[in-house]
Amino acid sequence: MAGLICVTNRHLCDGDFFERIEKIASSGVTAMILREKDLGEKEYSDLAKKFTEICEKHKVEAILHTYVDIAIALGVRSIHLPLPVFKDLSGEKIGVSCHSVEDALEAEKLGASYITFGHVFATDCKKGLEPRGLDALKNVCKAVKIPVYAIGGIDKQNIDSVIEAGAAGACIMSGFMKGDNWS
Repeated sequence: MAGLICVTNRHLCDGDFFERIEKIASSGVTAMILREKDLGEKEYSDLAKKFTEICEKHKVEAILHTYVDIAIALGVRSIHLPLPVFKDLSGEKIGVSCHSVEDALEAEKLGASYITFGHVFATDCKKGLEPRGLDALKNVCKAVKIPVYAIGGIDKQNIDSVIEAGAAGACIMSGFMKGDNWS
């Protein structure tokens, strides 16, 4: 199966968050993004310590979100940033959220290692917002040379279509956090 990246959200998690992270990390995912946007730096740092330990234990790439200083302090070499934050930074491996071909081209030019593009399908995380669709994903994948991961409403029924559109893989939040079996 193509590279799967779990995107976390404690508020969607069925049961204990770290038990869920442990289960996901042992399921064969490629990487996990700790995307807990509602936390302040201290709370995020505390969560990130245990999260990275679990990822290391299962040899899954840990990717932290937004807090570059925390990633550096924990020795995490991968960070995922919104494009506006990314514009002023550089690093080993940086993923960037993009929503258009123009965003993707700019992120690539600035040195992004990979791009997430979405939301491709309708999703509860973006209720009421029209999905960008497979054609938009195809256009982004054709426009850049770096890997593009589809995000938004990805499930077992539509993951093949995002790969066929040119994506390197998919980012999944609800499916992992709510306990869907991806292994």
